Amino acid sequence: MRIGILALQGDFAEHEAMIRRTDGGAGTLLIRRKRDLEVPIDALVLPGGESTTMKKLLVDLGLFEPVRGMILSGLPVYGTCAGLILLAREVEGGEPCFGTMDITVKRNAYGRQLGSFFTTGDFGDMKDVPMTFIRAPYIVRTGGKAVPLASVNGRIVAAREGNQLVTAFHPELNDDLRVYNYFLGKKR
Repeated sequence: MRIGILALQGDFAEHEAMIRRTDGGAGTLLIRRKRDLEVPIDALVLPGGESTTMKKLLVDLGLFEPVRGMILSGLPVYGTCAGLILLAREVEGGEPCFGTMDITVKRNAYGRQLGSFFTTGDFGDMKDVPMTFIRAPYIVRTGGKAVPLASVNGRIVAAREGNQLVTAFHPELNDDLRVYNYFLGKKR
């Protein structure tokens, strides 16, 4: 199994390290340019970072349409923080990017860098999942087939819809592999 990781900006190296540690030890491919998409992948991770910068780079490098097409064709995708924003159909305080997931998100909902925090919470049927939030968005609304998976203080911070999984928090910044194993297990 090979997992593509968008490596234009953000914390892609941390995702790569965690994916390699998952049950079964998936391989990875860092995606930086269009020709990287010629190598077959089984899933895709859209990391945290700055969503408007990532969208600009996706367009400028000719990656936007091919990646969107892969997602719409059913490629499993996991977006964290900025990756969540990239997948959202509606973005409060910003413009949608891929718009493939029926959710509305609020960008920088927890404020500036100083508003970052750590907590633990339930994720689906998993208890005490570590959740690190850094200038994080949250999900204002889920629609259609989008299903909330986790909430913190009444705000939705994780959801799934078909082949798409999103978290407002950064599991790559902790040692707990359960969210990654959940994502990878959805494809097996």
